[in-house]
Amino acid sequence: MKNLLCRITLLASVAGFAACRPDQVEHLKDSKRIGIEADNWEVKRIMPKDLLKATRWAGDSLTATADTLLRRTLARELAAGGVARALSFCKPETYRAVDSLAGVLKATARRLSERPRNPANKGPLLAEQMQPDTLRTIQRLSQEVFFYQRPIVLNNQLCLRCHGEAGKDISAADYALIKQKFPQDQATGYRLGQAMGAWQLSLQRPGVAEFWTMKTRKKWKEHKLPKLF
Repeated sequence: MKNLLCRITLLASVAGFAACRPDQVEHLKDSKRIGIEADNWEVKRIMPKDLLKATRWAGDSLTATADTLLRRTLARELAAGGVARALSFCKPETYRAVDSLAGVLKATARRLSERPRNPANKGPLLAEQMQPDTLRTIQRLSQEVFFYQRPIVLNNQLCLRCHGEAGKDISAADYALIKQKFPQDQATGYRLGQAMGAWQLSLQRPGVAEFWTMKTRKKWKEHKLPKLF
C-alpha cells in the first residue's frame, strides 16, 4: 500500500510538470538592467578623495562644454560678420547652456587673466598653475565648498583674430574696434599655445557629491550641446 501511494504521488508530480508548457514559463527579463538598478539603490559612502575626483570631473565637464560652445559660436559669428560681430560673444560663462549645466553642478564659473580684455576679468594667477593646459588645481576650501582651476590656452587659430599681434594677426580696423569697445584692453599679443588665463569654479558639496554618484553609477549623460549651425 505504501509503495502504491508513492507511485501515485510521483505520477501526479510528473503530470503537473507536463501540464506547464514552455510558453507558460515566465522568465526573468532584462536581468542586467535590474542588477544595475539594484546596485544603484545600495547606499555607498563617498570618501573625501572621491569628492576631489568628482570636482575635477565636474570642472572638466563644465569648462569643456563652455570652450566647445565658444569655438562654435565664434566660428559662426566671424563668418557672418567678422570681429565686429564676434566680439560680444566671447563670454562663454554667460551662455545659456553653460549656465544651465552650472546649475546642475551647483557651480559658479568665471574666467580670470592678468591681461584681460575686460577689467572685470582681471585677477592674479600663479605661473606654475598655467602650464601646461592639462594642469588642474583642485582644492577643498571648506566643508561645503570645492575649488577647480585650469588654464585657458590659445589653441585655435581663429582666436588670433582678436587676441593675436596687432598689425599682423589683427587688422588695423579690428584693433581700433577692440580699443573702442574695451579701452583698457590688454588681451592682445598672444601666440598659439600660450596660456591666456584660467577657468575658476567654485562648487558646492551637494553638487559635487551628486555628480560623483551619477558618474560612478553610470547615470550621468554628457551635456548635449545645442546645434549652432
